[in-house]
Amino acid sequence: MIARVALFTTHKERLFFLLVALFIAIASLGYEFYSYKKFTAFDSQLIEAKVLKQYTKTKTTKQGYSRTYQVLKLKSNDGLNFYTIAPKKLEDVKGKILSLEIWAGDITFLEYLRTFFAYGKILNIDENESFKNSLEQKVQNQHTSLEIASLYNALYFAHPLNAKLQERFSYLGVSHLIAISGFHLGLLFGFLLLLLRKPYIFLQDRYFPFRSFKRDSFFIISTLLFFYMLFLETPPSLLRAFVMLVVGFILYDRGVKILSMETLFVAVVLILALFPKLLFSIGFWLSVAGVFYIFLFLIHFEKRSKIFKFILLPIWIYIMMLPYSLSIFASFSLYHPLSIILTALFTLFYPLSIVAHTIAQGALFDSWLQILLSYPIDKQTIKLDMEFLYLQIALSFVAIFRREALWLLLFFSSSIFIYSIYYVTEF
Repeated sequence: MIARVALFTTHKERLFFLLVALFIAIASLGYEFYSYKKFTAFDSQLIEAKVLKQYTKTKTTKQGYSRTYQVLKLKSNDGLNFYTIAPKKLEDVKGKILSLEIWAGDITFLEYLRTFFAYGKILNIDENESFKNSLEQKVQNQHTSLEIASLYNALYFAHPLNAKLQERFSYLGVSHLIAISGFHLGLLFGFLLLLLRKPYIFLQDRYFPFRSFKRDSFFIISTLLFFYMLFLETPPSLLRAFVMLVVGFILYDRGVKILSMETLFVAVVLILALFPKLLFSIGFWLSVAGVFYIFLFLIHFEKRSKIFKFILLPIWIYIMMLPYSLSIFASFSLYHPLSIILTALFTLFYPLSIVAHTIAQGALFDSWLQILLSYPIDKQTIKLDMEFLYLQIALSFVAIFRREALWLLLFFSSSIFIYSIYYVTEF
């Protein structure tokens, strides 16, 4: 077997790549700054945006009066994420397209790149049913429970869940299974590859034996996944996964070693250079961290058996990502570790559920999901100080080069896990 080569062989090549990435980043930021100046050129802007979240909030004014209103989180056609407020009597407009006049005020360029608040006036609510809305409705019609229907619409169409469901999945430690990410992209790729293999080989043997199944299948499946990503309006974690998928295959096809931190670094730098807004996306960085720890495990235990990797990798990922979860979401319960098993089961559930909905048998797993959604959970809030997370990140980078740091990292993360279990059992 021919050994695969490293991505870069000299410092000169690395420097050249960084210079190219810097040039791309400057061009991307230049375009974003031009869009920002155009956006803030006038006191108000007419804009179309999709409602991602909608919830009611009550606030006490300085005069002591209670004021109730609705908060909307929106995403414009240009990719801007912003909040606005609306009267409390506003109907349910989640998932709908609104035409608004907004007054963004003196927002900074940094706020423009991240998420900002703008006072707005709703001019029109688009009541026309889109293709995506019609598909969501078809999924919903296959279920008697609105919560289960909402869960599937989140899985297939990146539809936001209500706060109650989000909290439950957070305490169960399976929020990563609900929010569409690279994990789902990988499952879809494997599922489509399985469907394509036999028909392609059948036709290949008869009509085009000179073609490569590896290259053709990748082109077909990646094209389908690309349009699916656009259909979902390009979630950050999905974008990261798709770019890494394409970059990884190109390098693999040219004999470059894929399982290396340098390859991951190149992919992340390219994504940030092309899409600088992702620098401020928590979902993006969590997905990068997940891939980082997968690579870290496989690099250090490359010579271990496949059974060893299959059994221990999910446990490793859970332990390594727990400090991130506690620092950011602060949610934990005794059922949280079961996410290791639920993640393994999800690899079968996800493609099977797609098939079931395609043949109008979407309620196949409803009884099991109902147990998951209704079983009582003893919730606990464990807020891990950010200093612990910074230490975790520092140890993680050192562990790339030193096996001793790897064991120290495992001890540190495991200690946080043991403390969390102790905390929920004692309090």
